[in-house]
Amino acid sequence: MSSPTSQPPMSTSFILSYPAPHILLVTINRPKSMNCIPTYAHWEAESIFTWFDAETSLRVAIITGAGSKAFCAGQDLIEQASFQARPPPIFARGHPPSGFAGLSRRAGKKPVVAAANGFALGGGFEICLNCDMVVASPTASFGLPEAGVGIYAAAGGLPRLVRNVGLPIASEIALTGRRLTAQEALDFHLVNRVSKTPESVVDEAVELALKVAGLSPDSVVVTRHGLREAWETGSVERATQRTSERFDRQLFEGENMKIGIRAFAMKKEPEWLPSKI
Repeated sequence: MSSPTSQPPMSTSFILSYPAPHILLVTINRPKSMNCIPTYAHWEAESIFTWFDAETSLRVAIITGAGSKAFCAGQDLIEQASFQARPPPIFARGHPPSGFAGLSRRAGKKPVVAAANGFALGGGFEICLNCDMVVASPTASFGLPEAGVGIYAAAGGLPRLVRNVGLPIASEIALTGRRLTAQEALDFHLVNRVSKTPESVVDEAVELALKVAGLSPDSVVVTRHGLREAWETGSVERATQRTSERFDRQLFEGENMKIGIRAFAMKKEPEWLPSKI
């Protein structure tokens, strides 16, 4: 429904589409492996989300999985087993700074919504834990099964899970292999909502993203920064100060603030300009 103004990065593991104005849909496209992600694809994803932050026509991204069974069941462990006999190049041995699928440790600028359409396990769950909002299919499930195969959830999911649900529940999920249903994830405040049907999960994520895309793109960037500063630092005053110091001048001197206030006074819908923040 809309096209970017710049060329997106090439990828063999992700499909990019544009389901509504200002919205990018990234689909993990490895259905034969439960959408497990090989090492090189994490770097592809980092390039995609770096491009997304810089592309002025886009305001919100959605991440989902191809097919109806799996959102993402984590790292490609078959590939990992092959590395023991044939180590990969140094650059391909780990995740990029933004983490699993370019998302599990991403700070970024613009919001990302997860449309968890099925199994969200291991790194797939870690993606969801660092997305800004999550819509879960009623058939989705969430878990960190890493300890059962001799590894651990190393992509940022453990501390984020503790922050969201507390130590006892996080310990049960990570140390016993407990898998949460979509409703349990909702009850634990790990997702925003459960979609009406499995088939509608992406559409409902688009509806949620459109609510964000209709707001001032400047305000969305600054508000998201304020939320994440509080989540990461744990200090209310320090988070407030850091966001204010970084963004107040740009926001208050920017055109979108003038547009928003003028539209409110005239009882009209604002026509936002691309963010320069």
